[in-house]
Amino acid sequence: MRSYKEEYQYWLDSPALSEEEWKELSAISGDEKEIESRFYAPLEFGTAGLRGVMAVGLNRMNVHVIRWATQAFAEVVKAEGPAACEKGVVVCYDCRLNSESFAREAACVMAANGIKVRIFDALRPTPELSFAVIHYGATAGINITASHNPREYNGYKVYWSDGAQLPPQHAAAVAARMSQIDIFHGVKRMSFDEARESGMLTVIGAETDEAFLGNVMSMAINPGIVAQVADEFKIVYTPFHGAGYKLVPEALRRLGIKQLYPEPKQMVIDGNFPTVVSPNPENPEGFYLAVELAKQVGSDLIIGTDPDSDRVGTMVRGADGEYHTITGNQMGVLLLDYIINARREKGTLPANAAFIKTIVTTNMGREIAERNGIHVDETFTGFKFMAEKLAEYKREGSYQYILAYEESYGYMMGDYVRDKDAVTASMMIAEMAAWYFSRGMTLADALEQLYEKYGWFQEKTLNLVMPGLDGLEKMRALMASLRANPPREIGGTPILGMRDYQSGKIMLADIGVVGKTHICGSNVLYFELDDGTSFIVRPSGTEPKIKVYILAQGDSREQCEERIAKYSGYAEALSK
Repeated sequence: MRSYKEEYQYWLDSPALSEEEWKELSAISGDEKEIESRFYAPLEFGTAGLRGVMAVGLNRMNVHVIRWATQAFAEVVKAEGPAACEKGVVVCYDCRLNSESFAREAACVMAANGIKVRIFDALRPTPELSFAVIHYGATAGINITASHNPREYNGYKVYWSDGAQLPPQHAAAVAARMSQIDIFHGVKRMSFDEARESGMLTVIGAETDEAFLGNVMSMAINPGIVAQVADEFKIVYTPFHGAGYKLVPEALRRLGIKQLYPEPKQMVIDGNFPTVVSPNPENPEGFYLAVELAKQVGSDLIIGTDPDSDRVGTMVRGADGEYHTITGNQMGVLLLDYIINARREKGTLPANAAFIKTIVTTNMGREIAERNGIHVDETFTGFKFMAEKLAEYKREGSYQYILAYEESYGYMMGDYVRDKDAVTASMMIAEMAAWYFSRGMTLADALEQLYEKYGWFQEKTLNLVMPGLDGLEKMRALMASLRANPPREIGGTPILGMRDYQSGKIMLADIGVVGKTHICGSNVLYFELDDGTSFIVRPSGTEPKIKVYILAQGDSREQCEERIAKYSGYAEALSK
């Protein structure tokens, strides 16, 4: 293995670099820290693929890393046999800088390896890629996206034949092949035109959109209610310059929404995201233009989708006339309660209905499901784990899921997508909001009603950012320290027990190991406090940060808020 200095020189000497790339690398020749940062190791290929800052270098997202990863992925596909190559791969991309060129490069490497390729004619939502893999019976899928990361990032997301993100064994196989392939000399390539003319590459578009939208609209439970309020009910929509710009408004119009107001500046596709600091619907500050428009037109509801349109965020007008965020956890419980009741009323609620949540998602969802006789399953964070659970249901004929969601603004429903889906979720949120509107209520009112019915819950996620070369070491050290010396109390509240989801051990204070978790193998520590609060710590899989989740419940909103504030202070001190 080359040192970072040798790797830097290897890149500088490579004829594969364009003049522009060579100049970019030459410009850092005196900056030892920058050279080390770019060349100390390759970007790590995991179950979510690759994600990183765009620049020239081994530890950055660029065309050479894209080709290299695709060559490795192509060899994993080829190992499945000739039929897998014939079924081929589907390639998709979002609005980010370089996304289209990266997607075309990936498609050409696959084609040069004798693997048939379908590539979208323009940017599309991530859930449509998941759908297309299933719809066309493809072996795999590639999506060039960095989801809601800042503008400097791009990513390479990979899917398998079930439409879900790559299972761990295949991700490990890709990573192993990458380590054996020379980044410049080990990659097969052909031109885009050559791939197309040879019949190895097909461009897809409107026909796939129609098939996808047909499935999306089949999820509507009560479109009649939308027709009743269509003249008065208003929605403002923003795609944050990204891939939701076309299909989300189309799904809402097909549902019967007449008063739809897309935010014009953010409807412009632009990977520079000129109107926002961060194109993340979890950040309310990004909605400022949509809020201005909502005030002008008198809309109660704002829907925003992230750049690859797999996450959806909402804001709703409160009693004070201002617009407030509905968190991912809150929208999940609203949707769950609505879907259960609307489907029960229509007679379409399965007798074996199930709801899937992650271990870091609000426990209010469990409360709602169990009180309504709905089976609950918990998975690790990530929709690939939820997709595995759905595959298990199908295999065993055990349950029919009605909703799966996680706190980070991702929702999945239906049997045609195996990932979070902001197109379907936006449609369902609109239907639900219209139903409440017909009763003189906003989603804020509906949420209050749910708290009064099911109890008070509140959640907070804190990101302990640990950037730089030493960031990963800090993250490892913190998790190791919490494991080796678990705290006996958090914020003055005794800890009753701890679940270590890596080892699978369940430990009780003063007793020790008392059992095994129902799932294991993920680096998550779950502390259960004496007052019913859950305090959960896990490293992010895509960014240099530790995530801390505080799930509080109590007798009132105020009690929940007090607990959140108290434990937030403890969480923030962990990164010091």
